[in-house]
Amino acid sequence: MFMERSTETEALMPMTSIRSGSGIEIAPDTYCYTTKISNVFLIGNPSISPRWVLVDAGMPHSAEKILKEAEKRFGPDQQLQSILLTHGHFDHVGALIDILEKHPVPVYAHPEEFPYLTGKEDYPEPDSTVEGGMVAKMSKTFPVKAIDISEHLVEFPADGSIPDLPNWRWLHTPGHTKGHVSFFKDVGRVLIAGDAFVTVKQDSLYKVMRQKKEVHGPPVYLTTDWRAAWESVSKLADLKPSFAATGHGKPMRGAVLAKGLVELADHFPDVAVPSYGKFVHTK
Repeated sequence: MFMERSTETEALMPMTSIRSGSGIEIAPDTYCYTTKISNVFLIGNPSISPRWVLVDAGMPHSAEKILKEAEKRFGPDQQLQSILLTHGHFDHVGALIDILEKHPVPVYAHPEEFPYLTGKEDYPEPDSTVEGGMVAKMSKTFPVKAIDISEHLVEFPADGSIPDLPNWRWLHTPGHTKGHVSFFKDVGRVLIAGDAFVTVKQDSLYKVMRQKKEVHGPPVYLTTDWRAAWESVSKLADLKPSFAATGHGKPMRGAVLAKGLVELADHFPDVAVPSYGKFVHTK
């Protein structure tokens, strides 16, 4: 089995948050676990089966912690069935190859993310000149080099279904990346939004570290298509989720989530799109 690592994605990243290493159950079958500054999701009901699905693969060097958390939740006979990717940025695939070496399962992604997951194309360089806080300024050091997991990579079914998760569906929510997707479970109205929007102001180092809970647009330094990002947020707001968990920040629920998501969709050009930056063409 051959999988090509990126030496950049192997690098230790100095950022972390107060939630790193902690987890929270959003629903009986949905568990959010934080790896430094990014979240992964363990999907499956441990009271029913040791089988589970991983959504995203977190920060580099977090594979052991993710798998230990899975064993705590699903028991020593835990069985990872597949991995679903919202997108392929370094903080969402950091532990992917290490996990695949122990659990060679299918990895589902949108076909427009495939170039970055088959070693064919690197992501655009982050925009460290964009309007934003300290994390935006630090983003020039973030890895963008492609990895190659071709042997494991599978397209999501075109009908929106998700293999291994019959109660969930995927939605194409581009903008942050071309092939970004989100996941929604109609029963309970649970949304996993990746970086289509986030619940922490991701360009603020203080808010990232303290995990101050707020509804915000996608991270400004890596979002390349702001019009598509706005359309994606509007699509997710129309779902009226009762619970939302994102790639960064704490899960949110209820009236606070509903109000924040509607306001973000209604005022996206003014509250989410930066005033300047290399990916900002027009509001």
